[in-house]
Parts: sequence; structure tokens; C-alpha cells
Amino acid sequence: MANLNKVMLIGNLTRDPELRHTPKGTAVSEISLAINRNWTNEQGQKQEDTTFVEVTLWGRQAEVVQQYVTKGSPIYIEGRLQLDSWDDKETGKKRSKLRVIGENFQFLAGKPGAAGGSGYSERPQGSSSAPQQRSGPPQGASAAPADDYQEDDDIPF
Repeated sequence: MANLNKVMLIGNLTRDPELRHTPKGTAVSEISLAINRNWTNEQGQKQEDTTFVEVTLWGRQAEVVQQYVTKGSPIYIEGRLQLDSWDDKETGKKRSKLRVIGENFQFLAGKPGAAGGSGYSERPQGSSSAPQQRSGPPQGASAAPADDYQEDDDIPF
């Protein structure tokens, strides 16, 4: 059976990123996103709901986010869900928290005078395992490259 753990979010930071380092020197940043959902109820009244999501970024990603975004900044995050569990020292009860581990991101608001945002991905491309820079909005996947597409006029519908 196949498994998939993929999260894509767009929201605004609820606070400035917090940058820390592990004892081995790895950077880690905790950010919190506010994600709004607007809809109209059955009576025709506009409704709004906000979901708050905690995101953890590691390594160079953590440093870049801490350097370039602040509270209120819009950001696109791709990542995976992780369930953290622990025993509460005060009550002795088992606690858990679902969070997102960021794998790459896209700034949605550029610096003043800049056109568009920029993205950052920790995923290796090709044989290189170094982080890769991306620019432009996130793009969807296609079954075939655009150059391989040929229009077929013999389709019966």
C-alpha cells in the first residue's frame, strides 16, 4: 500500500521567526502560520475561520526565513506532517502535537521594488544534494513535458 505525507499551505506569519541552534550547530526555526478560510453560510452571511499551524524549518531554510520574513508576511510552505508525543511533567499525562516539517517554501511578498517572490528548496535535484534556489510561483506537475505534447485532431469527442 502506498503512503503519502504531503502538506501545502499558504498563510501569514503570526510572529517573527524564532531561530535557534542545536548543540551540534544546526539551525532550527519555528514559525506559526494563520490560514484563513472564507465562506458564505446557508443564510447568505459571510463567515471566516482561521487555523493556526506550527511549522519547523531546519538548516539553511531556517536561517533564510529568519532573515527575510517578519510577522504578517505571506508565505507558501510545502512539507510533511509529524506527530510529537511526550509526557507532561506537571500532570504526568501523555501529550501530543501535530506540526508541519517544512521541506521548501516560497516567499509571496517580495522586497519593496522587487518583482515576485523567491523560493527555496532542500530537495536535491539531479545528483547534487546541495540546496537549490527556485524562483517564480509554485508550479503544478504535468504528465508530460510541454515539448512532448502534440495535439491530436482524431479524438472522437
